[in-house]
Amino acid sequence: MAVDTMLPPNEQERLLAQYLEIAALAGGLAHEIKNPLSTINLNLELLAEEVSGGDSPRDRRMLKKILSVQRECRRLEVILEDFLKFARAGELELTECDLNQVVREFLESYQTEAESNGIEISPHLAPDLPAVRLDEALFRQVLLNLALNAQQAMPRGGLLELQTRSRGGRVELDVIDNGCGMDEQTLSRVFDAFYSTKKTGSGLGLATVKRIVDAHGGQVTVESAPSRGTRFTVSLPPAESPDGH
Repeated sequence: MAVDTMLPPNEQERLLAQYLEIAALAGGLAHEIKNPLSTINLNLELLAEEVSGGDSPRDRRMLKKILSVQRECRRLEVILEDFLKFARAGELELTECDLNQVVREFLESYQTEAESNGIEISPHLAPDLPAVRLDEALFRQVLLNLALNAQQAMPRGGLLELQTRSRGGRVELDVIDNGCGMDEQTLSRVFDAFYSTKKTGSGLGLATVKRIVDAHGGQVTVESAPSRGTRFTVSLPPAESPDGH
């Protein structure tokens, strides 16, 4: 968790302890919900098997209702998984690393998904970037969430650009798509937890991005307009800076 360094040390410690307690409670609650949800899913599968062979109108009605409940259970599972990621986003294990290499490794893993959705990836990675201190697993989640957000904005395919640079004493990453873009109302709430303009999803993807970037002492901003695409910019302190953890 990024704590305001202008606060007195005892206040920083109090806020950090409070955050960790809330995160632990939230994660524990999500795990407690997952267990009975798994039991419900298993029993729904058994019920679906029992009625799927029937030809009567009653059997068909029952199967339709069971499948509907199964879809809602799967949606709850997605929300819970996203919420667990959100709750854990401030728990960092930092190592000094090359942001370009982290981006390259992510793109290798995402390439197949991009191709299957008609998305062309165009990386422009600046040489000789200062090192940054990252929790690599969590930062890969940032990259994945931003890529998936771009993918959803380009349902018929498009161009996804990733650019890195050093500017103003910071290390920056742009994730740019040429998709549908966002209006001002959406932009004003894009990082709000549980806010989404999509029919599916938890509304936690971009909120998790902001939470992880904030915890690294960084900032994330967004520029967008309808039909003109979207640019997310992640700004991080270099490893040798005072706020580079």
